[in-house]
Amino acid sequence: MAETGNRLRKLLESPNFDPQNYVKQLSQQSDGDRDLQEHRQKIQNLADETAQNLKKNVYKNYRQFIETAKEISYLESEMYQLSHILTEQKSIMESITQALWSADKDETSKEMQAAFPKETEEVKQRTLTSLLEKVEGGKNIMDTPGRHLVYNGDLVEFDVDNMSPIQKVHAFLMNDCLLIATWLPNRRGTVKYKYNALYDLESFAVVNVKDNHPMKDMFKILMFPDSRIFQAENSKIKKEWLEILDETKKNKVTKDRHKKEEEPPTSPVRAEVSTNPFDMDDDDPADAEEGVDLSLEWIQELPEDLDVCIAQRDFEGAVDLLDKLNEYLKDQPVNQRVRELRLTVDERVRQLTEVLVFELSPDRSLRGGPKATRRAVLQLIRLGQSTKACELFLNNRAAAVHTAIRQLRIEGATLLYIHKLCNIFFTSLLETAKEFETDFAGNTGCYSAFVVWSKSAMRMFVDAFSSQVFDSKESLSTAAECVKVAKEHCQQLVDIGLDLTFTLQSLLVKDVKAALQSYKDIIIEATKHRNSEEMWRRMNLMTPEALVKLKDEMRSCGIGSFEQYTGDDCWVNLSYTMVAFTKQMMNFLDEGLKLYFPELHMVLLESLREIILVAVQHVDYSLRCEQDPEKKAFILQNATFLHDTVLPVVERRFEEGVGKPAKQLQDLRKSNRSVRINPESTTSLV
Repeated sequence: MAETGNRLRKLLESPNFDPQNYVKQLSQQSDGDRDLQEHRQKIQNLADETAQNLKKNVYKNYRQFIETAKEISYLESEMYQLSHILTEQKSIMESITQALWSADKDETSKEMQAAFPKETEEVKQRTLTSLLEKVEGGKNIMDTPGRHLVYNGDLVEFDVDNMSPIQKVHAFLMNDCLLIATWLPNRRGTVKYKYNALYDLESFAVVNVKDNHPMKDMFKILMFPDSRIFQAENSKIKKEWLEILDETKKNKVTKDRHKKEEEPPTSPVRAEVSTNPFDMDDDDPADAEEGVDLSLEWIQELPEDLDVCIAQRDFEGAVDLLDKLNEYLKDQPVNQRVRELRLTVDERVRQLTEVLVFELSPDRSLRGGPKATRRAVLQLIRLGQSTKACELFLNNRAAAVHTAIRQLRIEGATLLYIHKLCNIFFTSLLETAKEFETDFAGNTGCYSAFVVWSKSAMRMFVDAFSSQVFDSKESLSTAAECVKVAKEHCQQLVDIGLDLTFTLQSLLVKDVKAALQSYKDIIIEATKHRNSEEMWRRMNLMTPEALVKLKDEMRSCGIGSFEQYTGDDCWVNLSYTMVAFTKQMMNFLDEGLKLYFPELHMVLLESLREIILVAVQHVDYSLRCEQDPEKKAFILQNATFLHDTVLPVVERRFEEGVGKPAKQLQDLRKSNRSVRINPESTTSLV
């Protein structure tokens, strides 16, 4: 038997196998039906064996795939840690290189100034004088002693409002001011430019303008309340302008501060005791300096300790040091040494803030859930930046939710996909809410931001929900089940005081309304089609099982008195059209109640009324046109079933599901009573 199976397998696996020739030869060689049945059983056994082997291979490969995915996840985590270590080492090396480069630059500058002090100043002043001779109206600029040229170059000025080019200018940066000169269209001798404006370095601020094609290589000069935008020739020249402007402004501030410190006191006789009682509150700077002891070892080492904590990612330790310093200086007078210490510490605070902001950025790994962000969030709050912490936390969670939804695989079954989508989204939202409440317990002002974020997250969820449920044209029953699942998951948020049911309904109301109206139109068209072929004959179900099944369906629809309309054997004393309409009508009502929102009350009610009106009109028309007494009595029996059985059930179930009476349906039933009472009437309901 095994040899026969192997021979058959080899035959079927051969590349030259021809099914038609094989069947033809098999028919010629077989003695009868029994041989063919045996051969068919052999092929079936071979097929079952092959299928079993395929299942084993798939399961084996699937396990290997799971193991491979786990290994990839571990490798990804290790690579992320390695990347972070390399990034930290790179930043440390860059800071060390920058410090060494600055020290070498300062030493070289001092040596050059010591070797050629007069010559350098003279060369700078001579260069500035020669350049200013080309500027019309700029002769008085050199009247200020010590003024010399630092940098100059051509720029193009743009309009601040519409970003259109205005004119070509030449800028002269001096050690204490900035001169803007425009190009002369008609040159006269050596004069090329015309004086336009002169700005003191302390009167303006320089701001980099982000490149936005075609507007690039630009920077802005802010002079309250005006501003001007200039464009450099290329990015290299723009970078030079920004760096030299910043360095020149810093040099001027340092020089002015040194000059003030070197000035002698203007009133040396101030040592006399004043008789003015209001002078007793003024603090002497010398006394203030003596009152603050900054010689403590931990204060002297504070900047270095902060650098170490930031490099080692010891955020809690860094913030503890800052809190300790603030507590120590809280009641101390402020003098020059305290200000300098504050400036040094503020730079570390800025670096620490940048690292914490990076920790919360969406570019970082989003694994670990909301709790993974707690460390950075709490330290930002301790630094007094709870608003920024709230914004970064919510942005991080929004990116995590978006990524989770995007990575969710779209299954063939829509309801299965919606179950997974609701589980992922509402679980993430619940975890985010609990973590937010834990982190921002003392910052009640941030809760409004969380509510706004929750609504935007719900909008993201509804977009994914609607594209899968409504855009794919699923049946009304599937859509109703999906909406029911979403409502149930949304109720979980009520336990923590966050009720987004109204938001969910308002975002879904448009799609649900369109689905109800579309399915209503389908039912009306199907009913009209059946009405056009109506013969007004009793319904024969042929088998008792079919009759029992129909009774169960009607009972599930709420029509418990259907037994009185069943006859002997398998007959039903109603037409096929009336039974089909009843089943479709009740199904639409059940699905509509699952989809019900208060905003859809009139939509569902009017849809039910229009569907019922089609059946009422058909019965009315048939009663007026039918001449056969027996058929007219049968039509009247169907009308009685519709009026006395179906419509009251629809009204009752609608009121139970909605909580409000269906007045329009009651009015329709009352107007339909004339058909049952006076079947000979020639007046139509329409």
